[in-house]
Amino acid sequence: MEYFLRCIECGNIYHDDLIYTCSKCNGLLEVLFDYSEVEFKLDGKDIWVWKYRDLLPVRIDPITLREGGTPLYNVKRIAEKSGISRVYVKHEGLNPSGSFKDRGMTVGITKAVELKMRAVICASTGNTSASMAMYAARANIKAIVILPARKVAAGKLAQALMHQARVIAIKGNFDRALEIVRDLSLKRKFYLLNSINPFRLEGQKTIAYEIVDELGHSPDAIFVPVGNAGNISAIFKGFVELKELGFIDELPKMIGVQAQGANPIYKAYVEGKESIEPLKNPETIATAIRIGNPVNAKKALRAVYKSKGMVIQVSDDEIVEAQKMLAKEGIGVEPASAASVAGLLKDSLDFNLEEVVCIATGNLLKDPDEVISISGKPVEVEATINSIEKLL
Repeated sequence: MEYFLRCIECGNIYHDDLIYTCSKCNGLLEVLFDYSEVEFKLDGKDIWVWKYRDLLPVRIDPITLREGGTPLYNVKRIAEKSGISRVYVKHEGLNPSGSFKDRGMTVGITKAVELKMRAVICASTGNTSASMAMYAARANIKAIVILPARKVAAGKLAQALMHQARVIAIKGNFDRALEIVRDLSLKRKFYLLNSINPFRLEGQKTIAYEIVDELGHSPDAIFVPVGNAGNISAIFKGFVELKELGFIDELPKMIGVQAQGANPIYKAYVEGKESIEPLKNPETIATAIRIGNPVNAKKALRAVYKSKGMVIQVSDDEIVEAQKMLAKEGIGVEPASAASVAGLLKDSLDFNLEEVVCIATGNLLKDPDEVISISGKPVEVEATINSIEKLL
């Protein structure tokens, strides 16, 4: 499959795989294909990331842990509460590392091997580091992680450490960590695997392919938690490509959901802007989206505007309530994942929607401390039937 890179700002074209931003204007890059060569079918069978290899920009066999193919749950109680006929939750927390990041990492790590890079590097709030460490281990390539000290959930940190990444914690936030890894990737020739890498986002667009593959059509709207803003951008690109290929007739509305304490994209949307003003000290219980200067903000805002969607902000209390509602449906997610459902339940929605999909980005076990803090600890009693019966 032939592909090239194009700057979303100035339109400059690149045929260089080892580039992250436009050398002319520093704009973000996107991958474009010759769509006449696509041969895959959306038939509801054998659904996983590499089913759609015709639209994934690598030329070697993939480094894979059998990612994708995540469940699309029909959540009837949440639908009833929202007033929408059909609500589905795409549970990305059931990917190999427990988050949607695996879709991007299988492509990103494969690209790193194809380019013969000696090491990969990322900044992370947790999920990116966990996923990169797993796929780097699978590929037998060195992984370096820079993350904010004492700001990453234990479940995610444990994954990166167990899979032998070199983990370095800095006295600063994620945005500073990203600045550092961008500099290091150029200085030391490490392959950068944050979502500024356009090839990594190509794996994440397969969420759109899978939704249509399973439903047989495009839903009215997609609700996506937004942190660094790569996922909402990638999913929208996936739907755009499906429309280009004739698989769907209409694009779904892309509805981004940000935590109230980390909401630069929401603020830009409310003001009708195409770029953000970064937040210096973002804060939210949803650590995976606690980002004040999202690198893909322009892509995300364009996805929202082009799809006639919107951006919503939700409070930490609303996120926790949505997390508990999902748990009652048997779906365990970390706080950031629940932001999509929290956004669905906001009174600010003024669309006439019949069918929607909420993206749940990460597994419940990613942040066990938060779960215990909102759910409480087990009750301890004497080991007798009488003492237990009293409680029951």
